[in-house]
Amino acid sequence: MAFPVKNSCIMTIPMLLLVFLHCCISFTRAHPIGVCYGMRGNNLPAPADVIKLCKKTGFERIRLFDPNHDILQALRGSGLQVSLGVTNADIPGLAGSQEKANAWVATNVKAYPDVSFTYISVGNEMIPSATSRDVARAIQNIHNAVVAAGRSTIKVTAAVASTVLGVSYPPSQGAFSAAAVSDMTSIVSVLAKIGSPLMANVYPYYAYAAQPGKFSKEYALFTAQSSPVRDGNLNYWCLFDAIVDSFYSAMERVGGANVGIVVSESGWPSAGNGASTTPDLAKLYNNNLIKHVASKGTPKRPNSRLDTFVFAMFNENLKPAGIEQNWGLFYPNMQPVYSIVQ
Repeated sequence: MAFPVKNSCIMTIPMLLLVFLHCCISFTRAHPIGVCYGMRGNNLPAPADVIKLCKKTGFERIRLFDPNHDILQALRGSGLQVSLGVTNADIPGLAGSQEKANAWVATNVKAYPDVSFTYISVGNEMIPSATSRDVARAIQNIHNAVVAAGRSTIKVTAAVASTVLGVSYPPSQGAFSAAAVSDMTSIVSVLAKIGSPLMANVYPYYAYAAQPGKFSKEYALFTAQSSPVRDGNLNYWCLFDAIVDSFYSAMERVGGANVGIVVSESGWPSAGNGASTTPDLAKLYNNNLIKHVASKGTPKRPNSRLDTFVFAMFNENLKPAGIEQNWGLFYPNMQPVYSIVQ
């Protein structure tokens, strides 16, 4: 994603807070929306300022991709609910040793008793891969460690891309791909046993951009005026719901009928791919996403709460050029890329 940061005046913190209160969404308590906080930028604000910004914006949940101790220190006493990531590189060691899993939890979780951890995500989008067979065992070992540490309310899971789905249409026929089904079966089995949801990265943008003739922009952006997809007795008005329900169907096929879903990433880039990536479209998608998950579940599970993390807090300039640099709600100077309003 190649898009330069705007050259604009740096506002003072008090001025910024007025902007945030004016243009950013105010969430109610127990709102299911959070935000992903990535660090692949060399011009990002200090973690303490980011946590203040997150709270002023109204987010009550934050997702970290690795246990960055500067960020964890800034989160102490913040009240934010934290999803903490285990890096892909650490998974083989954690899978092979309960002692290493215990040490990881002691260093990154137990050492922060005043941080409200809700999820630990073992890896991000590493299935299938040469070491993806280790994910299920690492989930079990980290779960064992958080229970032993007295933090049994933390749900241990893994975040997967929608590419693990070999069949996603119609949603009722959702199934894992041949390359992913063995590892996903093991992961879903562990999640069912320990009572954790699966984390799924759900990006209607990619499906729309890859096949613009197959999906309408309105179906991707939650603005369809009629139901484009009917699946049995269920009507689908948005691509987001169809992807999530494909995951539910795929898990049911491998014994995970009672496993829930957390949407670990969803968003829309504001630049990098011409007319399909503009601030207005990104604003429209994320605003509608927030309202959608706050008000309902999916057609398949209408009464199931769907915790969702918007991707991402900032535009990150160390990511590959193109759309990858332009998913942020904010520029690194903490000014909004676009406003998010109800």
